[in-house]
Amino acid sequence: MNYSPTLVLNSDFRPLSYFPLSLWSWQETIKAVFLDRVNILSEYEDVIHSPSFEIKLPSVISLKDYVHQTRDPAFTRFNVFLRDSFTCQYCNLKLPTQQLTFDHVLPRSLGGRTTWSNVVTACQKCNFRKGNKILRSSGLSLKNLPSQPSTWQLQENGRGFPPNFLHQSWRDYLYWDTELEKD
Repeated sequence: MNYSPTLVLNSDFRPLSYFPLSLWSWQETIKAVFLDRVNILSEYEDVIHSPSFEIKLPSVISLKDYVHQTRDPAFTRFNVFLRDSFTCQYCNLKLPTQQLTFDHVLPRSLGGRTTWSNVVTACQKCNFRKGNKILRSSGLSLKNLPSQPSTWQLQENGRGFPPNFLHQSWRDYLYWDTELEKD
């Protein structure tokens, strides 16, 4: 049962988030069912028993009350990487998170600030090459100008990175940028 997460959809049947995918543990899900906060849309074969009650584990639920998404996402290292699709903005190399850094386009030592419009994803090689120089002096150029993304943009970028585990019952509610299986 520990490996039976539940896909959580907003009341409009869209995932609360794509990256990370909005999932609840079976314990959180059962609590929400008993508190009548969700609708069960799909179930696993696994069943939970108590002395007086039995319920199949939900695999997909929707919230009864709509949760408004914030318009301005938090400025975090991960969200910068997600905005830039985990791609170095200098050499265009796509890398895993642990091989990425972020770079201040205008170095902090020259007055650059840690903001959406001054920070980009960089691979370690490009970050080292640019160092404490302004862009013109480094010989590098930006693939995309940095800007503050909306929550919607981050969600759209997240759709490009499906998780390793997708239960079959979730597929009708998720729209990944991957090719569909052909019959």
